[in-house]
Amino acid sequence: MYYQGTVYRPPSEADSILLQVTTGCSHNKCTFCGMYKGQRFTITSEEIVFADIDYAARHFPHARRLFLCDGDALILPQARLRAILERIQAILPRVSRVGIYANCKSLKTKTVADLEELRRLGLGIAYMGLESGDDQTLAAINKGATAADMIAMAGKARAAGIKLSVTVLLGVAGAERSLIHAEATGRVLSAIDPEYVGALSLMIEPETKLYADVQAGRFVVPGPLSILRELRAMIAATHLKNGLFHANHASNYLPVRAKLPDDKEATLELIDRALAGNLSLRPEFLRAL
Repeated sequence: MYYQGTVYRPPSEADSILLQVTTGCSHNKCTFCGMYKGQRFTITSEEIVFADIDYAARHFPHARRLFLCDGDALILPQARLRAILERIQAILPRVSRVGIYANCKSLKTKTVADLEELRRLGLGIAYMGLESGDDQTLAAINKGATAADMIAMAGKARAAGIKLSVTVLLGVAGAERSLIHAEATGRVLSAIDPEYVGALSLMIEPETKLYADVQAGRFVVPGPLSILRELRAMIAATHLKNGLFHANHASNYLPVRAKLPDDKEATLELIDRALAGNLSLRPEFLRAL
């Protein structure tokens, strides 16, 4: 199959067919992200995409999931997405769920009716990077959206019946706004009420704007205990009707997997035990993106 550059996908899409329909990210300005630095955003030709779907049908006929790469595939025109999903349904009938990354910019280009059409054609889940619910933090990391924007655009996907997996970033507000960021993010997650939340802990990537800020002393990365306190405050402020809150990514110091609201109190107690020094944390050298 055709791949250009480094292809990224969510951890939960590890066993999915990876179909690269775009390259890079159309925003590509977040200060913490080095995923697509130096990579121009492009749209893969329909000829290549269809050839890859045919290849997948020959070599992965029993696959049940497929992920549309790269970081901003939902930005594709509706007609192009429709054609791709129709081809997947025709050639890969066993695929029961297609996933995609989504952000405010791409969701703004779609109506609820557009998203409903994509859902009917197999788009089952969208992965959205919220990072923070604090407007000051969102502006500082150049996310290109406010908390209100995030709630409104996520609401489109929810109204269309597309499941949402929302990513938040512990530590991204720095040491000074750590708890402000945590509580604000919990409020925004509560307003969105996604099926899944994934919390990652900040890792500074070379050649990013945030790396330069750390080197210059303009940004102080919170330490492990501060990150844990941030995670605790975020979970305490998050009220989901029936969602999974995961903080078991390799970047995190303490693996957490909680069903909310059922597991909230037990999860807060687990974090308290870690803060008291009664649980071992993942050592720095084992953390990874």
